[in-house]
Amino acid sequence: MNSTLVTVVGHVASEVRYATTASGVPVASFRLAATDRRFDKQREIWVDGDTSFYTVWSWRWLAENVLASVGRGDPLLVTGRMRVREWDKGEGKPRGYAAEIEATAMGHDLSRGTSAFRRTVRARPELVAKASTRTTEPAEDSPGGGTAADPRLQAAAPSTATPVLVGAASPADGERGV
Repeated sequence: MNSTLVTVVGHVASEVRYATTASGVPVASFRLAATDRRFDKQREIWVDGDTSFYTVWSWRWLAENVLASVGRGDPLLVTGRMRVREWDKGEGKPRGYAAEIEATAMGHDLSRGTSAFRRTVRARPELVAKASTRTTEPAEDSPGGGTAADPRLQAAAPSTATPVLVGAASPADGERGV
């Protein structure tokens, strides 16, 4: 599949909207404003050009991290697949167009400020033994083996609780994890 890959530098122009799909997949979106700046040699000043607005979509873990890290006014770099969507405004009205980016990566623009990176910790289901197969007894074929000897399996006990983003502020806290 051919797609247009872009990297856009701009500022977040809206609050982050977060939801989950019917199948439970997290999705976040926001508007990004990108303004051209150039130096006018005749007047010897920087001037702003036209501003382009994009709707940025992120999915799964990127959506979770966007919710915890991005806020209105933040300078961002967004990389992803761009598409222009056409929509009908109604009878007798001209069609509208919307530029959208499905983000594959994004981050704060460090030429405009600082940021502190925090790696998120997520459960790894492949490391979690099923409750029916877990044991604290050493395996016969492994000296001192079994799950009791493997600290990854001890720490990764299965849970029915909702996953929690480690190091991420809750949206109710009014804080962002940047």
